[in-house]
Amino acid sequence: MSKNMTNVETNVRALKVVRARRLLESKYRGAQQAFLAEGPQAVREAIASGLVRELFITVESAERYTDIVSVAENSDIEINYVIAEVIEVLASAVTPQGMVAVVKNPNAALDEVLNADSKLVVALASVRDPGNAGSVIRVADAVAADGVLTTADSVELQNPKVVRSTAGSLFHLPCVEGVDMFEIIAQARQLGLQVLAADGSGESFDTGVDLAKPTLWVFGNEAWGLPQELLDAVDQVVSIPIYGKAESLNLATATAVCLYASASAQRSAK
Repeated sequence: MSKNMTNVETNVRALKVVRARRLLESKYRGAQQAFLAEGPQAVREAIASGLVRELFITVESAERYTDIVSVAENSDIEINYVIAEVIEVLASAVTPQGMVAVVKNPNAALDEVLNADSKLVVALASVRDPGNAGSVIRVADAVAADGVLTTADSVELQNPKVVRSTAGSLFHLPCVEGVDMFEIIAQARQLGLQVLAADGSGESFDTGVDLAKPTLWVFGNEAWGLPQELLDAVDQVVSIPIYGKAESLNLATATAVCLYASASAQRSAK
């Protein structure tokens, strides 16, 4: 194990700790173009993406996750061995998992998500709940979507709760914030994608929707859904068939159902 493990930071007010802790606030994340990722899964994926600047880790976690420390050392990442109290002031989780990384913003470009080869793209309009946004990114990653787009009034994707909810998927696919939904819809059409909006008012997707086509899926706010002008702008408004007595599905679940249906149809059509 690294000789640096004998030099353990115990001061929660040490300059490097204070500097990292500021990234819990949005204004500092924006100014530094960086954010925090906590826990072994997120940290492991962040390191693999090449975006980690600095790692704070307890000796206990370093001994348990030797693979993470080894990769970090080989990647010339600054490793700070710290006591558990330091992790607690950096982490947003109720039960921190012994490590926090300072990560550079990926800053993906729109054409990485939306281009002539795009088959499945996810767009979130005014989605405010960090857990939902993170879960959508995780689902998008699981179905091998081309990427996720969000409007400016959606939750910031570097929000610690979003990062934690993605379980590392934030580092697997391009995500672009601050898009104009109407411009995205027009661009998707030009590239040959159909534009589907998920809404309870739409036609059930098991009756008359060709999910095998390249698709931009548009999902709306958790509480009030999509505004009428967006529903009018898409090619088709689609609802999820509900066979039981549930009134509706929450956003993360609805997104999972729609994206898996599209991914399955696209693979069957190959």
